Amino acid sequence: MGYDDRLAEYIAGRYGALRRSAYLLCGDVHQADDLVQSTLVKVMLAHRRLERIDSIDAYARRTMHSTFISSRRRLWHRERPHAQMPDTGTPDPDVDLGLSVRAALQLLPARQRAVVVLRFWEDLSVQATADVLGISEGTVKSHTSRAMATLRTALGEAIVDLPDTTEPQIGALT
Repeated sequence: MGYDDRLAEYIAGRYGALRRSAYLLCGDVHQADDLVQSTLVKVMLAHRRLERIDSIDAYARRTMHSTFISSRRRLWHRERPHAQMPDTGTPDPDVDLGLSVRAALQLLPARQRAVVVLRFWEDLSVQATADVLGISEGTVKSHTSRAMATLRTALGEAIVDLPDTTEPQIGALT
């Protein structure tokens, strides 16, 4: 199977998963779409290197998280205009919890958010997360600890069963 076939198969099979991870990173569907598109463009442009890489998925995941983190260094991302006020209806509690968790994720710095998404959404180990982000395992652990403390504070009583460890189960993110 040639590179073009491998890449087309990868995009067809993993586009949805990349988009969901990007949404958790960005907190906005349009920014998530832009992030996935930027990532896939970079993956396609790196075709010479990818022929020697065993896992296109690992390369794409690292590229997406690096692109996200570097985009947060720009000043323009801080402005968030809104065309209209958000809906103020009263959704059921599970929807409220999901919205609360997504809002709390947006409070985290970009690198901490990337660590949380990789560790608990993509279910990567500490070592795999460190490899994707190009940081040490200790940095992954400290970012996880700080991020979880921020999430616990932001969510308050919304999640009472969130354990006080660096390896919590936060399935409510989805």
